[in-house]
Amino acid sequence: MDDLSEANGSFAISLLKILSEKDKSRNLFFCPMSVSSALAMVYLGAKGNTATQMSEVLGLSGNGDVHQSFQTLLAEINKTDTQYLLKSACRLFGEESCDFLSTFKESCHKFYQAGLEELSFAKDTEGCRKHINDWVSEKTEGKISEVLSPGTVCPLTKLVLVNAMYFKGKWKAQFDRKYTRGMPFKTNQEKKTVQMMFKHAKFKMGHVDEVNMQVLALPYAEEELSMVILLPDESTDLAVVSPGR
Repeated sequence: MDDLSEANGSFAISLLKILSEKDKSRNLFFCPMSVSSALAMVYLGAKGNTATQMSEVLGLSGNGDVHQSFQTLLAEINKTDTQYLLKSACRLFGEESCDFLSTFKESCHKFYQAGLEELSFAKDTEGCRKHINDWVSEKTEGKISEVLSPGTVCPLTKLVLVNAMYFKGKWKAQFDRKYTRGMPFKTNQEKKTVQMMFKHAKFKMGHVDEVNMQVLALPYAEEELSMVILLPDESTDLAVVSPGR
């Protein structure tokens, strides 16, 4: 699974570069694992030049049985005996008039725990869109209510692949709400006062001299997962530490 982890990491950085091309100073939140696993299901049914190009984009060339690796990775993500809640839910929604190969449907279910639900995009486009949004809302505890905006599907839609990720965890060192206070936050253009959490404790921290940046790891309970924060030094422009530079 190490090869897949490396491929997913490279894909995540490449995607970040593309998404931040127009404006490197704006906020950007995305889940590369959702994108790569959904595209891997497409790759599962691809052949010829299409399969070659998808393999290159996802960085999967020479990675052996990638789908078996995804199966192992998703099983690890969805394990239940943890102090945190992390879920990855995959599903395919296909036009009912299409004849999807049984081998493709079986493989999606085996490797990605993804069933294929048949809908009629041709007859009830808006109803199908709402149905998919309801499924995503359910899988994300209501946090994502509209993954498909009006106009994103049409009567010609044949297949929609969806991956929803949900995470909820407790810090190993809890933040006390009473210590949250207004503190200055600097952007490239200005300084503003925002409400910031505060905690006095020991954490893993380092400094990357090449780009004048601090790296801080905030562990969740049991220390299986951590939030990693990259913080440029006071005099360092955000664009300097951006992967898109």
